[in-house]
Amino acid sequence: MNDLTLIRKNLFRKKLRAILLTLSILIAFLIFGVLGAFYSVWTSGGAVAADNRLITVNRINFTVSMPYAYWTRVSALDGVDNVSQANWFGGYYQDPTQQVQTFAVDPETYLTAYPELTMPAEQRQAFLETRDCLLVGTDLAAMYGWSVGDTIPLLSNIWQKTDGSASWEFNICAIFDAEDDKVPANYALFHYDYYNEALAFNTDQVGWLIINTTDASLNEQVSRAVDEMFANSPAETETTTEAAFNEAFANQFGNIALILLFVVGSAFTTILIIVGFTMVTAINERTGEIAVMKTLGFPAPRIFRMVLAESVMLSLVGGLLGLGLAHLLINAVAGFLAAFLPGFALSAMVFWGGVGLAVLLGLLTGIVPAINAQRVKIITALSNQ
Repeated sequence: MNDLTLIRKNLFRKKLRAILLTLSILIAFLIFGVLGAFYSVWTSGGAVAADNRLITVNRINFTVSMPYAYWTRVSALDGVDNVSQANWFGGYYQDPTQQVQTFAVDPETYLTAYPELTMPAEQRQAFLETRDCLLVGTDLAAMYGWSVGDTIPLLSNIWQKTDGSASWEFNICAIFDAEDDKVPANYALFHYDYYNEALAFNTDQVGWLIINTTDASLNEQVSRAVDEMFANSPAETETTTEAAFNEAFANQFGNIALILLFVVGSAFTTILIIVGFTMVTAINERTGEIAVMKTLGFPAPRIFRMVLAESVMLSLVGGLLGLGLAHLLINAVAGFLAAFLPGFALSAMVFWGGVGLAVLLGLLTGIVPAINAQRVKIITALSNQ
C-alpha cells in the first residue's frame, strides 16, 4: 500500500465528515468562481481599450456636453489620426423597463475609431449611407429578437423632438459583432445628424470625443494639447486614455474589487477555521495509529508529508468541484446576461487563481495537524490507548 492510497483512505475514513467538509469548500470556490467571472467582466474595459485611443470629456463631468466645434479643432492637432464623437441617448424599447444603451455618433469616424466592430460589408455601407439606420450589437439584437430590415421605435425620457414627440423611429440596417468576446455588443448606434436635426434642445453639442493618436507614445502630448486648447473656456476638457476612462467609469459604482475581496475573504476565513479545527480533531483521533506507524518504521517527515497532503487533497477536491460547478453555472446564464455582461465567463486566470488558492488553503489548514502528527511520542500515545 503506497502513501497515496493511505492518504485517500484516511481522508474518506469518516465519509460523512469528508463529504461535509468537501461541500463547505465547494461552496466557497463556487462563490469565488462566479464573483471572479463577474469581476473580470466588470474590469474588462481596460483590457479591450486600444493603446492609442483617448477620451475627451467635459472637465465638470462626462455627462455634461461640449460644443460641436471642439471636434473639428481637435482634428487639426499634431499626432491625431482620427477624431470621432458620441452622445448618450439611452432610451427604451416599448417599456421603460426595457432599456437600450444607444449612442448618437458620426458613423464613418466612429467605425474608424473602433475597428474591432465587425459586420458584413453591405451592412456597413448601409449604416454609413442611411440616416435613420440603427446599428445594433448582436447581443442586443438577440435579446429583443431584432434582425436586419426591422423598423422599431426607441423612446427617450430625455431627448424630445421639435414636434414634441419622444418616439424615434429607426430602421435596423446592420448588426455588429466582434471577434473578442470581451468587446461589448450590447448597445446600438445611430447617426448624429439624424439626432441633432430633430432635437428640441441641446443642439450642436457632443457628449465626448474619441481620439486615435498616430502612436501610443504621443498620447500624453495630444492629451495635454487638447486640454490646453480649451483651458479657461466655458467648457474645459479632461483627456485620458480609454483604459483610464473605463476604469474611472466603473469605479463610480463603488470599489467592486474591495466588495468582492470582503465577500470572498469572509467565506474563506470561515472555511479555513472549520477545516482547520476538523483536521486537528481528525489527527488527534488517530494519535495511536500514528504511533503504530512510527513503530513500524514510518519516519516523522513522511508522516508530516502524508498529513499535509491529506489536507491539500481535501481542499483540491472541494476547490475543483466548486470551480467546475461555477463554470457550468456561468455557461448556463451567460447567454441570458450577454446584453448586460458581455463576455461573462470563467477566465483561465480566475480558474488557475482558484486552484492556487485551494492549494494554499490546504497548506494553511494542514500545517498544524501535520506538525502535531510529526511530534507524536510513541510511548505516550500507546500508553493512552
